[in-house]
Amino acid sequence: MSTAVLVAAVVGGGVLFLMRRLFPNRKTAKLLRYPANTMLGKTVIVTGANSGIGKAVAGELLKLRARVIMACRDRQSAEDAAQDIRRQAGPEQGEVVIKHLDLASLASVRRFCEEINEEESKIDVLINNAGIYQCPYTKTEEGFEMQLGVNHLGHFLLTHLLLDLLKSSAPSRIVVVSSKLYKYGNINFDDLNSENSYNKAFCYSQSKLANLLFTHELAHQLEGTGVTVNALTPGIVRTKLGRHVQIPFLAKPLFYLASLVFFKSPLEGAQTPLYLACSPEVEGVSGKCFANCEEEELMAKATDNEAAKKLWDISRRMVGLAD
Repeated sequence: MSTAVLVAAVVGGGVLFLMRRLFPNRKTAKLLRYPANTMLGKTVIVTGANSGIGKAVAGELLKLRARVIMACRDRQSAEDAAQDIRRQAGPEQGEVVIKHLDLASLASVRRFCEEINEEESKIDVLINNAGIYQCPYTKTEEGFEMQLGVNHLGHFLLTHLLLDLLKSSAPSRIVVVSSKLYKYGNINFDDLNSENSYNKAFCYSQSKLANLLFTHELAHQLEGTGVTVNALTPGIVRTKLGRHVQIPFLAKPLFYLASLVFFKSPLEGAQTPLYLACSPEVEGVSGKCFANCEEEELMAKATDNEAAKKLWDISRRMVGLAD
């Protein structure tokens, strides 16, 4: 028993030390306040809206009277989340619509977009939020490495198939959730699908860099259409995204306590996507990346025109859009 306590103390101390080094001055994020009818009459699609940042931003949009389409893989989880955010939104709220969307299946993405294009007269905001983090090596339905497939390719196809409706709804916005971990990746064009080797941390970073390059190129493609696209890095947030990360059993309680101190809550993490979806301050702004509701300077590899166009062309072929 004493040995277990000692091990837990050592591991826990290491976790706390690491947290302090990584997040020495984390402050409580300022929660945004908008007029109650800010999003009245607007339709917003949020992928991965059943938990974490997606659920939090969907809840805030509902309070602002938006029509929120929760695009989720797990229908029951989405129903539970919808019930929760409706209860919290109060009597004056918007509308919630639940749609099935599995980003690991391009067939599912196509079915979702067919329904949206048939049933919706407009889309004012598309928030590409859903993601998967450092999972074991698995493949999507079409055979793509899972993190690249869900985080990049699924949203790439989703956005393309909704572009005509977004253009006809202009002024409209696209919001792409990336991560600061893009800094540790690069686009491995020689083995984009990680067939030769797989490093889960690298592949996540690669997929988040792909989000930024997609945003960069899409902004160029959308010039003059009235549709803007911006990315964001939400910071470290307490969500289920890290469910595949292995933490020693004895360290889990200490890690949880440390996360309460050093990580953002989902509501705090939702502030920047909410800002990009709602704020008049970013009307007409496109091709940028934001953190904590302020423009963020990116590394050169995230705004590389040649890499962005190359990834764009390859991605079109991979999802079946190219001639």
